[in-house]
Amino acid sequence: MHGDKPMGEGKTEPVKLQATVSALLEECRMVLPGIQALFGFQLIAIFSQGFDEKLTASQQQIHFAALFLIAVSAAVIMTPAAVHRQTQQRTISERFVWLSSKLLLLSMVPLAMGLTLDVYLIGCAIFDSFALAAMSALMLVVLLFVLWFAIPRRERLKAGKMHLPD
Repeated sequence: MHGDKPMGEGKTEPVKLQATVSALLEECRMVLPGIQALFGFQLIAIFSQGFDEKLTASQQQIHFAALFLIAVSAAVIMTPAAVHRQTQQRTISERFVWLSSKLLLLSMVPLAMGLTLDVYLIGCAIFDSFALAAMSALMLVVLLFVLWFAIPRRERLKAGKMHLPD
C-alpha cells in the first residue's frame, strides 16, 4: 500500500473528447500493422511450394477460414477511419468514440480466432499430433480472451467501484 490507496489506483482525470479520439485511432493504428503482416504471411503460405502437400484438404480449408477471419478483423478495425472520413470530417462526437471503441473490440474476436486456427495448423505440421495442436490452440485462445477481454472487464468493474461512495 502506498498511503491509503493500493498501488496502481491513483488519481484519475477526465480526458477531452479530441484526446480520446486521438488515442482511439492510435490504438487502431497499432493493431492494424500486425493484422496486415499476419494476413500477408497467410497469403504467402498458400502460394508456397508444398502447401498442398503439407496440409490436408481439410487443413487447407481451416487455413482459408483463418485467412478470412484475419481479413474480417482488418476490415472491422479500419471501419472507424471510414466512418470518421464519411460522417464527421471536421467534428468529433461521443457517439463516434463509442462506436469506434466497440469496433476495435469487435475486431479482436476474429483476430483471436484466426490466430488460434493458424497456431492449430502449425501445431499439426510440427507435432504431427491433433491433440498437441488442439491443446496449443486452446491454450492460445484462452490466453487471448483473458488478456483482451477478461482483464479489461475486471479493470473496468474495479474502476467503477472506485468511484462509488462508501
